[in-house]
Amino acid sequence: MPGLTESFERVALGVHQWVYEKSHGRIGHKIGKLPTLLLRTTGARTGQTRVAALVYGLDGDGRYVVVASNGGSDRAPGWLHNLRADAHAEVQVGRARKPATAEILTDGADYDRCWRIVNEVNPYKGGGRYDHYQTLTKRRIPLVVLVT
Repeated sequence: MPGLTESFERVALGVHQWVYEKSHGRIGHKIGKLPTLLLRTTGARTGQTRVAALVYGLDGDGRYVVVASNGGSDRAPGWLHNLRADAHAEVQVGRARKPATAEILTDGADYDRCWRIVNEVNPYKGGGRYDHYQTLTKRRIPLVVLVT
């Protein structure tokens, strides 16, 4: 059961996403110092558009790296399930919206390099937030490279 801090963070992130969407990207590209994007996927079961606000790192031009951490939960986020069913998505950074194709990474040299990138973008207590999240779950946290 999530504690008060985790519950507050979930509410705050929900408000952030709502503002990002409703302002059409005029507000919300950053949450504090962290760069965020809106990822639009197609629901695997419903076929409806689903939106998630995610912190990202850059792996070169047009390569956005996001982390399927779900806050360190043992369950992967729904948007990952959607991308496994259909790798086509849309990325919105600020007001710019672009079609993207998802590449899911679970191991290897690209995974290790991208893992370092996202942890440098999102520091936490002298390390990386995603390193911390990995300690909370037994599943290997996948990375997704969104190529625009």
